[in-house]
Amino acid sequence: MIFIRRPQTDPYFNLAAEEYFLKNSRQDVLMLWRSEPSVVVGKHQNVMAEVNMDFVHENDIPVIRRISGGGTVYHDLGNINLTHISVSRKTDRLVDFHEFTKPVVDFLKQFHLEVQFEGKNNLTLHGKKFSGNAAHVFKNRVVHHGTFLYKTDLDRLENVVHPGNSHITDKSIKSVRASVGNISDCMENPMTTEKFMQQWELFLKDFYHIGTTVDMTAGERRPIEKLVREKYSQWEWNRGYSPKYRIDQERNTEYGKFQVALEVKEGKIDFIKLVFEGKQLLKIEQKLLGRKHDKPDLRKALAENRFSEVIINTLF
Repeated sequence: MIFIRRPQTDPYFNLAAEEYFLKNSRQDVLMLWRSEPSVVVGKHQNVMAEVNMDFVHENDIPVIRRISGGGTVYHDLGNINLTHISVSRKTDRLVDFHEFTKPVVDFLKQFHLEVQFEGKNNLTLHGKKFSGNAAHVFKNRVVHHGTFLYKTDLDRLENVVHPGNSHITDKSIKSVRASVGNISDCMENPMTTEKFMQQWELFLKDFYHIGTTVDMTAGERRPIEKLVREKYSQWEWNRGYSPKYRIDQERNTEYGKFQVALEVKEGKIDFIKLVFEGKQLLKIEQKLLGRKHDKPDLRKALAENRFSEVIINTLF
């Protein structure tokens, strides 16, 4: 196994790097890394149902889809990510979160912290979740990866979660909401995130008997950057990959009652019925059909309509 240094904090690059090393490295790989503020959703999740899109648009926070399943997570520089990529030598159980998180549990014992493993893949301290983990299998190789809240902005984390999605019907994987907390808040003498990462790196190298530490080469960075351009920065992957979903709701506004029935496929409006005070708005439906189910895009379509914002809010 080798340890790859990961100073990059671009979230698009960081997620693309995991996929690249999973599919192209012949060695077992371990990486610790951090990303700038971003929201990362599971492969089979509906972004619209999971993420407070108004908040992320207002705060310029990117929403990116990863290749593994599981729930939605928030990344910032106070969150540390651990990636373990290996050839699976098991035939019956390729994914093992207990085995993957054991070095985390052992490391935190040094700080007199007793970690609990809860559910299928979560770690908690004092009843609060600080780590969620996921995995993805490619041929005979497996990537286990997890987020570890050390000194994350918890207020912002709570804000990126969708405030309510009972009007959305779909078959996507739903995140399980839990009370969260930072590791640093449980420590008697918390250190900086950078210092914590340094100590954790040393512990992991000893735990896995890693003797080789390397930096990414230019030959590795180029295909990763290509993967960013062609996949991880693309709307079709991050939003269009969401499962088909439907919205049925009505809203009473200062102008009257709006009713909407909406179906979205591959991120675009595939069917729409919009009714205002009993009258179907056929011309507006025609303008919106086939458009991305995304407020900025719909604002362009209805730029000349003085009720555009009221109409758009009815569609979400």
